[in-house]
Amino acid sequence: MPHSFDDATIAGVLRHMNSDHTDDNILIARAFGLDPAAVSATMTSFDGDGGEWEVTGADGAVEPLRVPWPSGPITERPEVRREIVALYDGACERLGIEPRPHG
Repeated sequence: MPHSFDDATIAGVLRHMNSDHTDDNILIARAFGLDPAAVSATMTSFDGDGGEWEVTGADGAVEPLRVPWPSGPITERPEVRREIVALYDGACERLGIEPRPHG
């Protein structure tokens, strides 16, 4: 069974991703989902095994997307950021986009 993060951690990460990183959500959805022309993506949840997004495709259909963490299962809050950054970098690589520096 995957590790479950507490409600405050989940809410904080989702708020941050859906407010400050909307473009990153779309890149992750385009790179790891079924529709490379997805028009929007919202991170909806995550656990120790991966992240979940709701993706709106070019045709308007809304589909769930689950992407496993690149480094495998996690259990600590700081690992969430590391894994989302790794997903972003992997998405950029798959899509041929230069990733921005991480600070």
